[in-house]
Order: sequence, then C-alpha cells, then structure tokens
Amino acid sequence: MEQTELLPHLFRTEYRKITAVLSKLFGLEHIEIAQDIASDTFLLASESWSIKGLPENPVAWLYTVAKNKAKDYLRRDKLFNQKVINQIDNQHFDSEEINIDLSEQNIADSQLQMMFAVCHPSIPAEAQIGLSLHILCGFGIGEIAAAFLTNKETINKRLFRAKEKLRQNEVKIEFPGQSEVGKRLETVLTTLYLLFNEGYYAASRDVTLRKDVCLEAMRLTYLLLENEKTNQPAVNALLSLMCFHSSRFEARTGSDGETVLYQDQNEALWDEELIRTGEYFLNQASEGSQLSKYHLEAGIAYWHTIKSDTTEKWQNILQFYNQLLLIEYSPMAALNRTYALSKARGKEMAIMEAEKLDLSGNHLYHSLLGELYTDIDNSKAETHFRTSLSMAKSKADQSIIEKKIARLASV
Repeated sequence: MEQTELLPHLFRTEYRKITAVLSKLFGLEHIEIAQDIASDTFLLASESWSIKGLPENPVAWLYTVAKNKAKDYLRRDKLFNQKVINQIDNQHFDSEEINIDLSEQNIADSQLQMMFAVCHPSIPAEAQIGLSLHILCGFGIGEIAAAFLTNKETINKRLFRAKEKLRQNEVKIEFPGQSEVGKRLETVLTTLYLLFNEGYYAASRDVTLRKDVCLEAMRLTYLLLENEKTNQPAVNALLSLMCFHSSRFEARTGSDGETVLYQDQNEALWDEELIRTGEYFLNQASEGSQLSKYHLEAGIAYWHTIKSDTTEKWQNILQFYNQLLLIEYSPMAALNRTYALSKARGKEMAIMEAEKLDLSGNHLYHSLLGELYTDIDNSKAETHFRTSLSMAKSKADQSIIEKKIARLASV
C-alpha cells in the first residue's frame, strides 16, 4: 500500500487505539490530551514519512512515537504531574517508569472499557453515538456533522456537553462491576444498534449506505464478544443482525449509486459468507432464556436472506414482528409488520391494519399504502404515492417514489 493510502488507513485503525489507551492512562477528564497526542503522532508521521519514506513497521513506529510523546508530555507539564500523576494506577512520579501499554490485549481492553464510559446512561443517545464515532471509531467532526445533517459547531457543542457530563459524574474508563454489566450493556448495545443504523440507513439519506460506519459498529460489537463478561446472547444476536443486513451491501445500491429495493436486488451479489456468519452468531444467541429485540430482528433479517417469496417466509417474518411489538413497540416496526401481513395474508387485511396506525405525517406510511392499494384502487395508490413524494426530503427517497408512480401509470 502506498503512503498516500496507508496513512489515512492507519489513522482510521490506529488513532482510536492510541486514544483509548492514553485516555485510560490519563483519565476521561483529560481525554483531549490523549486525542492531541494521537493527532500529533500522525502529523509527525505525515511529515517524516514523506521525507524519509515508510518505516519497516509503520504501526510499531506510530506506537513508539505515541509512547514517547506521552512521556514527554508528563515530563514537561508540571501541573499535570502534580494533579494527575499520583492517580495513575499507583505509578511512580517519574514519567519514565509509567507503563504505556500498547499491547493488543490492553488496546482491546481499553477500547471496551471506553465503550462503557462513552455509552454512559447520563448522556443522551445522540451524544453517545457522536462520542462513539469520534473517540472509538476515529471519525472527524466534519464526518459526524454530515452524518447527523448538522454543522461542525453543533457537533462540537454536543460532544463538549457530553464530555462535561461524564466528568461531572466522575465516570471512569473501566469495566462496571459484575452486577452493573447487564444494565450498562443494554445501553452499549442500544448505541451500537443506532450506530449501525446510522450507517445502513445513512442519516443524510442522500448517501444510501455508509459502509465504514456499519463496519465500525460491527467491530465494536465483536469486541464485546471477545470478552467473557460481555459475551452474552443479546450481543451475539445483535452481531447476527448486522451480518445479515451487511450481506446485502453490494446489492443495495445500483451502478449510479441509486437505492435498489429489496425485491429488485440481484441475489447473486449477496455475501454468502456473511450470511453463514450471521447464522452462526444467531445459533450462539439461542443460549440462555432471555429473548431480546435483537433476537427477533435477527430472525426477521435471516428470513430476508432467503429471496424466494413463499408463504412460510412471510408467516415467520410476521410472527417475529408480532413478538417484537410486544417486547418493544415502535411505529416503524408496526408499519413494517403491515407489509409482512400483506405478503402473508393479503393486501386487504394489511390496509385495514396500516390505516389504524394513522402515521400520516410519515412519507413511508403513504408509500406503503400506495403499494398496498396498487391493483386494488390505483387512484388511491397514486394519491398516497404523491403525498409521500411531497413529504420525502432526500433525492434518494424521491427517486424511489417517482419510479413507483411511473410503474403505476404504465399498468
């Protein structure tokens, strides 16, 4: 890999590791120092490598520089020494004796512990996602702002408030006690679930799929599985769900970047290895007695990896939706259920169920009713499609609806 490609790649993969380890060393209240040292390390790499060429082991070079910069900082900043050094894991005041451990195991542990800190229930979900993207995934403020359809200033303020809240609550970068793991793990899984969805459904909606965000969510979920304390059925179910969804990455967008709907996707583009991996984790998730929403959503996603349009398939999907709504009701899940109902038991029944939901302020509601009324009352179908078109905000959604209207006109 050329230097122009290697350095951005290493920034994405190693920046977060260096930041996590140094943040654990300095404490969450000094996370900006850890981020500055990590950033300075990569700045030096850019300058040095462009003159001297790539070192024999670029990752080892980065870790050595980061360690040295951290020790230089501790030697140079007397105030930091006075206030913080005596709190760092009972180390001596001599910064040369501080162990900055960038071993693979400590990196994994630090990232996992940072995940629990960032996903603390004292800060709102959108801030948890933002901090996860920034600290755990190495995304820049500009990238996060684009994902949330806002500006850098808003994101900076949001992250600043979240960090202040974590400081005020004296949140530590550590595993919670065994009795707390289950409670906190639920918050962590919710954040990872939302993070994956942020990429899969792309908040900008004009970028149909952000694979990098999805892959980061999967990487962090896998970190949970690698640790005995957090390798629990719900985690396996969530990773299974992510695998099933990501197996259709390549089929979900067309050659011009347009969205390809499920029924129009080329099955040959589905990733069979990811589907098998999803099945493996779903089997692992079957251990234990608790049934989470991730189990049910993974079950729905599994049946979507079977392209054939059979009654058995849609009956199973419908039953999963029925259970899901009992566990955790959401209007969108109820809306999706009506589509499964139409495939399993007919459009007439689905129309009655859909209209009871009365989600008239949602363009997807009108789009679904347009589908359901097609071939039953094409005039109503067109009315719903046009209402949906007027409400859709992104070019991608508008393009899909326009195609549906065109198909209806050709009938």
